[in-house]
Amino acid sequence: MTTRFNWSTAGHLLAAVLLLASSAAFVSGGVMAPFGVAGTVFVVLGGIGLVFFGFGVLSATGRLFGLRAVLELDPDGIRRPAAWPLPRRADRVLPWDELSGLCALARGVGKRGTARNYLVFLPGAETVEAVRDAGRPELVALTLPETALGARTAPWCFAVEPAWTASLTEIVKATRERREVPFLDRRKN
Repeated sequence: MTTRFNWSTAGHLLAAVLLLASSAAFVSGGVMAPFGVAGTVFVVLGGIGLVFFGFGVLSATGRLFGLRAVLELDPDGIRRPAAWPLPRRADRVLPWDELSGLCALARGVGKRGTARNYLVFLPGAETVEAVRDAGRPELVALTLPETALGARTAPWCFAVEPAWTASLTEIVKATRERREVPFLDRRKN
């Protein structure tokens, strides 16, 4: 499943390009005054910015044009591909035999009172039982890697984007065709 073109990602690309241009201006400003501490600081900071924001431009370009899938269901399991331009060996895979369930949940984002839907692939039977009886704070903790439960589930948590080429329902159906696991729809809680 990949993402289609969307204006939000295009905005991220534009921001990264502007910051890259600012870094280039820092370097050129430092080169014009090469003798002194200020010129050296400008060149060093600009160089760091060129590397950092250059990678940001590459990453945003990959997301914008869907150069890498967001989620793959392959024979090995659920694959979370590394962001482009990172190598494919950096992908994360949850083997099918470790998948114990799926959970859909909603998490508020504070923007116009809306909530964003998340799909979480649950590794281990104990996570399914924990989610089945969990309250809203515990469900939100699934998406946070800093919590005990989230440390296992956050790598397999996907924010459902409107620009995805498959809906949440289609992903759940395709997953359950490969492995029959319980689906816990906790978006209403």
